[in-house]
Amino acid sequence: MKNTKLIGVPRRKFLKGATALGAVAMLPAGLINRAYAADSDTLRVHSYGDISTMDPAYSLGVFDELIHGNVHTKLIQYKPGKKWGWQLDAAAMIEQTDPTHIKFALRDDIGFTNGFGAMTAEDVKFSFERIIADATKSPNKPDMGPLSHVEVTGEREGVIVLNDPFAPLWTIALPYITGSIVSKKAVTSAGGRFNLDPVAESGPYLRTGWNPKEKITLTRNPNWKGPRGEWGTIEIIPIDDESTAEIAFEAGDLDFTRVALSSVERYRNSVPNGGKLGEYPSLYYVWVGMNLNHQKLQNQKLRQAIQHAIDVPSILQAAYFGAAEASTGIIAPGLIGNRKKSLVPPKANLKKAKKLLKESGEKNVKLKLDVLNKTAFVTIAQVVQANLAQIGIDLEVNVLESGVFWSSAENEDLQLFVNRFSMTPDPYYATSWFITEQVGIWNWEQFSNPEFDKIHAEAFKETDLKKRAKMYERAQDLMEESGGYRFITHEATPVIYSKRVKPALRPDGLALLRYFGKA
Repeated sequence: MKNTKLIGVPRRKFLKGATALGAVAMLPAGLINRAYAADSDTLRVHSYGDISTMDPAYSLGVFDELIHGNVHTKLIQYKPGKKWGWQLDAAAMIEQTDPTHIKFALRDDIGFTNGFGAMTAEDVKFSFERIIADATKSPNKPDMGPLSHVEVTGEREGVIVLNDPFAPLWTIALPYITGSIVSKKAVTSAGGRFNLDPVAESGPYLRTGWNPKEKITLTRNPNWKGPRGEWGTIEIIPIDDESTAEIAFEAGDLDFTRVALSSVERYRNSVPNGGKLGEYPSLYYVWVGMNLNHQKLQNQKLRQAIQHAIDVPSILQAAYFGAAEASTGIIAPGLIGNRKKSLVPPKANLKKAKKLLKESGEKNVKLKLDVLNKTAFVTIAQVVQANLAQIGIDLEVNVLESGVFWSSAENEDLQLFVNRFSMTPDPYYATSWFITEQVGIWNWEQFSNPEFDKIHAEAFKETDLKKRAKMYERAQDLMEESGGYRFITHEATPVIYSKRVKPALRPDGLALLRYFGKA
């Protein structure tokens, strides 16, 4: 599917003029034609995807973690608030005794459901070592970094042993997906892994119901001894489209949802039914990438001309309705290594771009840009197309469906592309995908730089935060200097919530449901 012309109708006008009828048709069956009588003890929230597994070893991301964070416990959990931090969960005590050893002691009042008994240090050992075992083939293995093993020193005591220092242990490994502790007895009895049916749970809530693509139900765990969840029941409604979720919220069928950036201006003025708007920065990063090894893009001066010709402010207005800020790299504000400014300013410099193009010696340049068939990304591509036309570059926009786009690493004719990755709150996760080892996998630019690889290999071991920040800032300089990247935005996470809710959110606006309160 190809699209080489700008849309004649402005996006804002088109979206405002679209009828709600189509959106209502996309609502889960449980919400259609439903007169919602709010249960005072039921919290109803939106998720952009349905659960894929209950097994943390095979979790596919945040929509799984939205469930797992309530039914599984971890040694530590993210702390709700505006700044990144953690708090104790299953651990009664945890401390780093030296750069490669972390001592912990479990609370003595956490048990697994289905008769699998009390949580022990053996369960921690099993859970963590299972993630890194080759036989498990866990897609989340990289999150554990240089984990060697867990030494059990008592029934509820142990030591996490690393092969090398690993700063992201505290920001990714322990409080996120891989930190979930499962029952050794339960998983072993299930054959070594489980899928959509939880074999044993240990958190403040239990998954008591699941209607695929309609609703996931969590109910307060009567045997939980920790801080009691304020909501007796949490219902999670998977809805792919944010605009559809907004309709459900405004109808009173949801208490919490992320909203489209196109809706932020409207909700800044007023949120229906006495609700409130919260605006949070996002950890996602969006950029225009260039395949450095493609025969049409091997000229660095040409790539630099493209960098300076792309006008980021125009993209933010057209694709994100002015609700997102320009990024300075792959590492978001609030995280170690975020650059204060990029080497190439956000605003286009056509004079410099034309000069670089002339210096490149390239003439009659015709290129192709691949983009996922999603409105915001297609809009980005169209703005880039118009920008490059201003310096005499003919850019064809190639709009692709999901399956084809995400297999772009196999596309020998990949030239330019609009891409968007997610990350966790540590720069190690962001740089992981651009090392030489990832060329042909997730490193579509085929960017290969020994200094960058060295920084990635060493920065996660650095315990001096200032030194670590400088290392990651330099890594992003190297990416930009290659000419292969034009950084666009980290997007944003706007959310709305009803007047009966006190939300508990991570600094990037993602929900920590177990900590949600009642207003």
